[in-house]
Amino acid sequence: MNEQSKKPVRVNIFGEEYALRSEMGEEYTRACAEHVDARIQSVHVSGHVAEPHKAAILAAMQITDELFQERGDRTALADNVHHRLKELRKRVESALDRRAEQGELGS
Repeated sequence: MNEQSKKPVRVNIFGEEYALRSEMGEEYTRACAEHVDARIQSVHVSGHVAEPHKAAILAAMQITDELFQERGDRTALADNVHHRLKELRKRVESALDRRAEQGELGS
């Protein structure tokens, strides 16, 4: 999708309107903007942060922390699956080797 075919999506984040262009589509872009807006609003209200740019930075830090945590969890899960598959492969190969040996002995 080229830049001209991306239709701008108007969103409101922390009281400011933005026209965003994205390859992901209108619904996804709006959902992202709503998430960012909600996080900024939350930081603004709970942290008593008056300056919009400071609230945006703190919200960005929270969102980034969540992203990094999820990436770490995904990596740990992938490592676990890889390890379990490796162990399963060893067990299958061992069982096949035993079966082949028994076949040779039974002949």
